[in-house]
Amino acid sequence: MAANSNLTSYQRLKTLEVKIGDLLLGNGHPIRVQTMTTTDTMNTIATVEQTIRCIEAGAELVRITAPSKNEANNLLEIKNELRRRGYTVPLVADIHFTPNAAEIAARLIEKVRVNPGNYADRKKFEFIEYTDAAYVEEIDRIRERFTPLVKICKEYGTAMRIGTNHGSLSDRIMSRYGDSAMGMVESAMEFLRIARDESYHNIVLSMKSSNPLVMVQAYRLLVQTMNNEFGVCYPLHLGVTEAGDGEDGRIKSAIGIGTLLEDGIGDTIRVSLTEDPEFEIPVCKDIVARYNRRDESILLPEIIKLPYSPFEYTRRASSSVENIGGKQVPVVLSDMSNVKEIKPEQLQSIGYQYDEATDKWSIGDAAADYIYTGEKAISFPLPGTLRNIVYAPFWEESESCFPLFLLKDFVTASKKSNRINFVAVDCYDELASEEGPNPYSRERLLEAAKDKTVVFCLSSMNGNSMQAVRRMFVEFAELGVQHPVILSTTSDMQTPDEHLIHFATETGALLLDGMGDGISLDYRGDRTLENPQVKGRTYLTVKDIYQFTNNTAFSILQATRTRISKTEYISCPSCGRTLFDLQETTAKIRSVTNHLKGVKIAIMGCIVNGPGEMADADFGYVGSGPGKITLYRGKEVMKKSVDSEVAVDELIELLKESGAWLEPNS
Repeated sequence: MAANSNLTSYQRLKTLEVKIGDLLLGNGHPIRVQTMTTTDTMNTIATVEQTIRCIEAGAELVRITAPSKNEANNLLEIKNELRRRGYTVPLVADIHFTPNAAEIAARLIEKVRVNPGNYADRKKFEFIEYTDAAYVEEIDRIRERFTPLVKICKEYGTAMRIGTNHGSLSDRIMSRYGDSAMGMVESAMEFLRIARDESYHNIVLSMKSSNPLVMVQAYRLLVQTMNNEFGVCYPLHLGVTEAGDGEDGRIKSAIGIGTLLEDGIGDTIRVSLTEDPEFEIPVCKDIVARYNRRDESILLPEIIKLPYSPFEYTRRASSSVENIGGKQVPVVLSDMSNVKEIKPEQLQSIGYQYDEATDKWSIGDAAADYIYTGEKAISFPLPGTLRNIVYAPFWEESESCFPLFLLKDFVTASKKSNRINFVAVDCYDELASEEGPNPYSRERLLEAAKDKTVVFCLSSMNGNSMQAVRRMFVEFAELGVQHPVILSTTSDMQTPDEHLIHFATETGALLLDGMGDGISLDYRGDRTLENPQVKGRTYLTVKDIYQFTNNTAFSILQATRTRISKTEYISCPSCGRTLFDLQETTAKIRSVTNHLKGVKIAIMGCIVNGPGEMADADFGYVGSGPGKITLYRGKEVMKKSVDSEVAVDELIELLKESGAWLEPNS
């Protein structure tokens, strides 16, 4: 699926070179970062000034919506004004539904983006049965509609992105392939084949979804399909669409984008946040920085045969040890070993609120399951769902306290728990040497695996740490080891945003492949930042670190759909088509619905990002006209033309009517 088919080394996927104005993309060039304006495209000065803010933040491409011929024509005014001010960053026209606008834009600016789901098709959520002959006729219809744009791009040297979105697959594709990664790939491949028939290759592709799992599978499948059919790969633009805002949006984006970049896949990225576009760029830069300094020479034991499919999700089969493993949701382990003496009030940061007057605990939905305290056990009675882990040499047996061993110490230890024993394994430094595999260490691993109370804690200090842990899961499969596994990730980054991206990528990539029965995040690096006032980035003081890592752990599990602990918001990043203040509305909806655990609410600025782009949301709030909102339950319209002044209240009524509403604190 990538250049490094055994998945044990980091190596960029070899792609064709694409020229976008003066910018070169693919073929080993740096991973480019980009964003999209949110202004009205007809407001030339506002769009120019926002574009400049994005460029000065570091954007190497800027996309601008062109929903009609008027906006497409005005792109030239925007481009000329930027050039007058000394800015030459290439512009991209974002096209939905309007081929004539695409054909205008392709003559004026450096790149056009088309969506195969709505360029020549429409979406009415209808199932259509096609004979093979009828389906070929549909492809011919698309060829007739799409070829003029291809010829214009070829004549003018304009680049093109063929951008498939999971939520806007056409009825034709859905009827033929279903709601699947294969459907997303085939939607793009139909357009790519037409372009290749015209000997036009200045093409970038994307496979976006609001669900990182679907996104990752689709990109991997696209790479395989292009390699098999053409023997070459075109450059890939990565992004999780409608990721939302704040930490959740950053985590979801880092999981989807980072998982693919770890595999060497991706030539340009955009982080789609419901925030001003210039605040997307620092997140993009933090993600890309991980790969600018990646060492491609680090090797791990080769994988002869991958024991799972990277194109579909299957959770690794594991045995149960108490509440860890099997079919149980992944647990969260909080590392508070740096605290000298833990007091009841300090557990508030990991989800436990203690009321001294009543001597009772209240437990939040995002409450850690285990707490590691290093060399000293907690001295007071713990809330019923929390358990303590202590480094084995200092462990004393009790009802709620369990030991953590190093692999080298476990087999010969004289004192072990008869319920749970955590065993830490460094992948692969502990099991290998410069001469190759260390048979003595593997012998210890197999000996430890004979004990049914063992929960392995996998980590790695290797330069390719995620690949090292993934390689250990393959080793477990080869050895028949089915013990549950905690993913233990340490971050030595500097800013909290960098920590967030590191944690999300390292653990999220494994969870998306079905690996891991729990996670533990260790925040190192700079612990003394004092809240600089930089919008769009989060900084921490020392006292906030444990709450940060705990919340991050639960957000990673939420984004990978492996453990649901809160409401999920699928929120588009806004653009010139948006019909209401998306940031303000998202905040308002979040404030009244954030207690609805497990409910997915989509907030879409216009009908382009409407019922299709919402993908698998339970409820939708979609701009349908100036000051008007359409409310959805799933993909079904429930209330049309609702005045935006009362639309949030109407959404709450719809939640109540659908049995999805709970009163706060009920």
